[in-house]
Amino acid sequence: MFSFKNALIAFGWLLLISITPLKGISQDTLINIDDVEFSSGQEETGSTDTLISDLEGVEFSSGEDTAATDSTATVASAVDSTDDQEANTSLWGIFIEGLLGGFLAFLMPCIFPMVPLTVSFFTKKSASKLQAVSQALTYGLFIIVIYVALGMLITIAFGPEAMNALSTNGIFNFFFFLMLVFFAASFFGAFEITLPSKFVNKIDEKSDKGGLIGYFFMAASLAVVSFSCTGPIIGTVLVNAAVKGDRLGPAIAMFGFSFALAIPFVLFAMFPALLKSMPKSGGWLNSVKVVLGFLELALALKFLSNVDLAYNWQFLDREVFLSLWIVIFGLMGLYLIGKIKFSHDSDLKYMSVPRTIIAIIVFSFVVYMVPGMWGAPLKSIAAFLPPIGTQDFDISAGVAAGPGHGTSADANSRKYFSHFHDRATIKGMDPYYDYDEALAAARAQDKPLLVDFTGWNCVNCRKMEADVWSDPGIKQMINENFILAELYVDDYDLKLPESEQFVSPTTGKKINTVGRKNTDFQISKFNSNSQPLYAMLDNDEQLLVPTSGANYNIESYRAYLQSAIDAYKAKK
Repeated sequence: MFSFKNALIAFGWLLLISITPLKGISQDTLINIDDVEFSSGQEETGSTDTLISDLEGVEFSSGEDTAATDSTATVASAVDSTDDQEANTSLWGIFIEGLLGGFLAFLMPCIFPMVPLTVSFFTKKSASKLQAVSQALTYGLFIIVIYVALGMLITIAFGPEAMNALSTNGIFNFFFFLMLVFFAASFFGAFEITLPSKFVNKIDEKSDKGGLIGYFFMAASLAVVSFSCTGPIIGTVLVNAAVKGDRLGPAIAMFGFSFALAIPFVLFAMFPALLKSMPKSGGWLNSVKVVLGFLELALALKFLSNVDLAYNWQFLDREVFLSLWIVIFGLMGLYLIGKIKFSHDSDLKYMSVPRTIIAIIVFSFVVYMVPGMWGAPLKSIAAFLPPIGTQDFDISAGVAAGPGHGTSADANSRKYFSHFHDRATIKGMDPYYDYDEALAAARAQDKPLLVDFTGWNCVNCRKMEADVWSDPGIKQMINENFILAELYVDDYDLKLPESEQFVSPTTGKKINTVGRKNTDFQISKFNSNSQPLYAMLDNDEQLLVPTSGANYNIESYRAYLQSAIDAYKAKK
């Protein structure tokens, strides 16, 4: 049902669309294993090309327990079907990101005024309308070819493993943060990002040639001349495609970007009369750049938060992150109503209707975020925020979690409890943070073991916790029927004692941190490297049901948990 809250949340998603697709959100954890290729944040069963190259000789199984019941088989089929859909959805999400980036690029001052000139060139040079449309289609096709080639070159130059290394390495995440701040400064008018003038002139000269070569260089001219406006958008789209961990990501993103960029030129060549309905160029084009600058700043903080969490700096905690977003979007709203001006802005004589509506939505989004400063869950954007445990002041912290939903008496004596529990675990859960301890507890209490492979910066993990695990029924079901082990794969702060360090027989890497240990265990035991991954085991460490990735349907996840409980009871 439509409501103002739904509209507000939808706008929040629209503002954050450059961060992640609406469905099939990919993880962006900071696992620092040099030769491990990380897949998207949801388990992609049956996709062996997403696993690390060192596992070429490993035999992959479905993970099904031969003693599972019929209900277990039903759940397995549902999980497999969901994972296949999520693999496709992830690429669709990357395409949509590129598509939106292309439409935004079209509104840039470097491109928008060029549309009437380019279309006029086709219509005046052509002997017929059909010929003009044919030339425009050729021109649009070359735009797509050029940008897709750029995406393919990036993948070929770095390789899929290197692309994943970029997405999961703290140094590169910090570099992405600085790069996006640089792009934002460019949009704000501090400077322009331009290509060497000699290169631009040579491309422009060759565009005068006739035939296909001429149209190719016309498209290339558009790419290089508009780079000062489109460069930051292209860079942002490519960075976000890279962190999805899919080898086709950059090419798919550039296909979406170029497709959206080419559509207007072809459309207006087919229907020249539509040019009269185009809004006139003016100060509003620069306003689009500035608004994108604010969005670039907001996105940059996400990459900085990744580094802060993985290395336990505790600088960009949840309330600090929210404060910065509130200020950024608040300034955006003030800019939209004309209270703030940048160097290239013209005077705002009046507020247009679209500008007014956007300003209202932006200010509403700011108001929506304010309660988060006191611990409100903010479920619609919780996946992008640092864990609520990093917040110093939470007004709900004193509210009792209910009987059976607090921590056990021996909780403080568990390994790594003080490091993880207050910062990461959602309220009312009572997990272990070491697999061996959790397994011993499961055997002692005669309960199945629920292993949650998670990460500080796993977007899907935060969304699962906010949307599914926070449900009172799901929380009670886990607390009463399972021993929970939360294994963080991207924690570099906790070093293993010398006596516990080892060289992995699977990857050949030295395992010297808790995060590396959990990562190696997930790969060697479950042949998977995606987060979240949920594995439910009996006391003999055998799978009760197939492993599962993120599943945001509460009833479906409840049935998944129940199938494991039934399978465990059937084994007794």
